[in-house]
Amino acid sequence: MVKNKTVLVVDDSRMARMMIKKIILSHYPDWEMLEAQSAKEALQLSEGKSIDIMTLDLNMPGMDGLDLGAEMRKRFPNADISLVTANIQEAVQQKASDERLTFVPKPITEERIMGYIQAVA
Repeated sequence: MVKNKTVLVVDDSRMARMMIKKIILSHYPDWEMLEAQSAKEALQLSEGKSIDIMTLDLNMPGMDGLDLGAEMRKRFPNADISLVTANIQEAVQQKASDERLTFVPKPITEERIMGYIQAVA
């Protein structure tokens, strides 16, 4: 039995956030889901919280997902953090790896999201 987790979903697309939340909650209905539409909102929302898993979009206004991932890694060194993006360039994948972020390519599918979640939960 997997213990309850707190998941932060960060994406400027409301539809992407809804899809990721729905997929995770369909498998883990007792998990706490937090969502933010920007890096700034994610940083504010995460203050004083204990977050176990994060999914971060790459392309967002202001701070991108790689920079947010680096900042979140400092705040939550034991969290499992993924970069969920349609930008599959090798350079992006390498930067994600350098920041210890799991690369999850878009489009968002149940198979891709649950593959990541089950690997880290």
